[in-house]
Amino acid sequence: MGFFKSLVTMQGLISLIIVVLICLGVYIFAKSKGKKASISTKDVVAIGIGAALFAAVSFLSIPIGPNTSFRIAIALLVIFGAIYGPIVGFLVGFIGHALNDALMYGSVWWSWVFMSAMIGLFAGFIFLNKSFSVKTGQINKSHIIKMYLYSIFGILAGSVVSYLGDVFLYGEPADKVWLQIILANISNFVVIAVVGIPAIIALAKRNSKGSLEKE
Repeated sequence: MGFFKSLVTMQGLISLIIVVLICLGVYIFAKSKGKKASISTKDVVAIGIGAALFAAVSFLSIPIGPNTSFRIAIALLVIFGAIYGPIVGFLVGFIGHALNDALMYGSVWWSWVFMSAMIGLFAGFIFLNKSFSVKTGQINKSHIIKMYLYSIFGILAGSVVSYLGDVFLYGEPADKVWLQIILANISNFVVIAVVGIPAIIALAKRNSKGSLEKE
């Protein structure tokens, strides 16, 4: 399978090392915030379901530039990140994007896998806020503003990793990469702002009503 062949390349091995380091760093950071840092069985299931959904929904894409597409699947990253945390969001993006690449193209372009992974990672930082919870309907205007800011930071972080990977690991021309990044950033932010975050707000409000009814 293209996924495993891509995994044993230099780019694939470097990507795995980065994944381990990021997950370890987030684990330590989350623990320092007094939030659940370990990965539970539910989280593993969420990663599997989220990655599979992301890979499948990513087939529904609209080309908007050279090797760049508008993907509604991006919304799933902020949803899973907000519900389950940064590590889950990160791995849903990383595994899901890699699977979609392998299935669609026969190999994985690792630098762009991190674009999705970083969006999921930063989207999950809102989960570390003690006063926020999608599951219990705890959400306010401050949380919503933070979700938009985290999404922007995630897009920017993903852009940096994608640029460095494309130019220095894959030898892609910088001008082409900049065009791809600009188009991808606009597309991803539109999806997050119009679909992803509103979906989180709706889920939280629904859960809030459910909690009130039980009381």
